[in-house]
Amino acid sequence: MLSSFTGEKAWTIFLQSVSMSQSLQFLDLFAGAGGLSEGFIQAGFEPVAHVEKDEAACLTLQTRMTWHWLRKRDELEPYIHYLEGKIDRQSFHSFAPSSVSNSVIHSTIGDDTLRNIFSRIDAQLGDRKLDLIVGGPPCQAYSLVGRSRHARGMRGDPRNYLFRYYAEFLNRYKPRYFVFENVLGLLSARDEGGVLYFDMMRKLFREYGYETEYQILSAENHGVLQGRKRIILIGKHGLGKDFYPEIPVVPSQFTVHEAFRDLPFLRAGEGDVRRAERSPLPLDAWLYKTEIRKDSLPLTWHCARPHAERDLIIYHQAVSLWNKEKRRLTYNELPQSLQTHRNRESFLDRFKVVADNLPCSHTVVAHIAKDGHYYIHPDIRQNRSLTPREAARLQSFPDDYYFEGRKDTPSRTAAFTQIGNAVPVLLAKTIATTMKEKCL
Repeated sequence: MLSSFTGEKAWTIFLQSVSMSQSLQFLDLFAGAGGLSEGFIQAGFEPVAHVEKDEAACLTLQTRMTWHWLRKRDELEPYIHYLEGKIDRQSFHSFAPSSVSNSVIHSTIGDDTLRNIFSRIDAQLGDRKLDLIVGGPPCQAYSLVGRSRHARGMRGDPRNYLFRYYAEFLNRYKPRYFVFENVLGLLSARDEGGVLYFDMMRKLFREYGYETEYQILSAENHGVLQGRKRIILIGKHGLGKDFYPEIPVVPSQFTVHEAFRDLPFLRAGEGDVRRAERSPLPLDAWLYKTEIRKDSLPLTWHCARPHAERDLIIYHQAVSLWNKEKRRLTYNELPQSLQTHRNRESFLDRFKVVADNLPCSHTVVAHIAKDGHYYIHPDIRQNRSLTPREAARLQSFPDDYYFEGRKDTPSRTAAFTQIGNAVPVLLAKTIATTMKEKCL
C-alpha cells in the first residue's frame, strides 16, 4: 500500500547514514534541469541543494530528487503512479520528506537574494561540510551566437558578471574543489574595456583562495552520441598545480541510430507524454551499456510536435538529400514557393537532419523549443522533428528522467528548453568519477 511520508525522523536518520558513509556533498548553482547534478549523483555524490531561476526546471529537479529518495528506499511505485496520472505532483512529492523538495531553491542569484539563498542552503547542510560546488552561469552572455545577435556583442549584459556571485558561494562554504562549466565562447568574450571575462573570473577565484585549471572536453569522447564541446574549469582551494584529474577519452563504438532504434514509429503530432512502448534490445546495446534505458519504469516524452505541411515537405527533402548524397540541404536549394525568409545570404542551414549513421549528432541547444527545423528525424517515413525523449537521449538523460512544466499539465516547450540547456549526463558522470578520487 502507498503511504505518504508523514514525519522528518526518517529523513534525519537518512542524513545521518549518509554522513556516516563518508559521502561527498555538493552544491549545484545555476542548476538547470539537473544534467550536471545527475552525473554527480550517479557517481556517488550527495546533493545538498540546487539553485535555479527557471520555475519549470526547479519542478523537474524536485521530481528527480523525490525519485532519488524513493529509489534509495526501493519504493518507486509512487513515481509510476504519478507518471500514469493516478496521483498529482503534490501528492507524489508527499512520499518524501519536505527537506527533499526544499533542497531545490527557486531563485535568481543576486545582491538581493544571496542572504536568503545562503540561509536555505545552511538549513539543508546542517553540520555537514560541502566538498564541492558545481555549475556555471547562463551561457548566452558568452556564446558566440549570442554575441553575434546582440548589438553590442553582449557587453554590459549583467549575466557576464554572474561569476562574481559564484565566488561568493566559494568564499562562504570553502569547498575543497569546484567544477565550473561553460561554452567555448567564454575564452574570447571581453568587457567594454577589452578584458577577457575568463581572465577576470580566474583572478577573482584566486583572490578567494582557489587555483584553477581548465580543459575543453567534447561530449562525444565520453559516451555521449552528440558533438558538444564545453570548457570545464576546476578550482582547488589552497596552493597547488597539476591537480586537474585525468579524464579518460573513450571514443564511441556506436552511431546515433542507437539512441532511436527501440522507440515506436511516430509521425508528426503523434505520441504520448506519459508512456511509450520500447522494442526489445540486446543487452550490449548502447542504451543498456550506458544505463539510459530502464525497462522497469515507463518511458515518457516520446511525443512528436505537429508540423505545417510546408515544413513536412522540406523535412522530406532534407532527409532524402542526406540519404542519397550525404550532404545537408541549404535554404537556397528549396523551391521559391518554400522560401519564406528574406535573408538568403546567411544562415542557410536552417534545416538539418540528425544523421543516425554518424558517431554523434550536432549539438542540441535550447532553440529546439522554438521549432524542430534543426533537428529533423533521420527516418524519412516518420517525417518529423525529434521528440523530447529523443533529444534527451542525445543528452544522455536516463529514460526515467521526467521533465516538468510550470503548470500541472505537461509542456513540450519547457521540456525542450530544459533538455537543450543541460550538460550531458554521461559527460558529467565522467567528470564526477574522476573528481571523486580527488575529493575522497
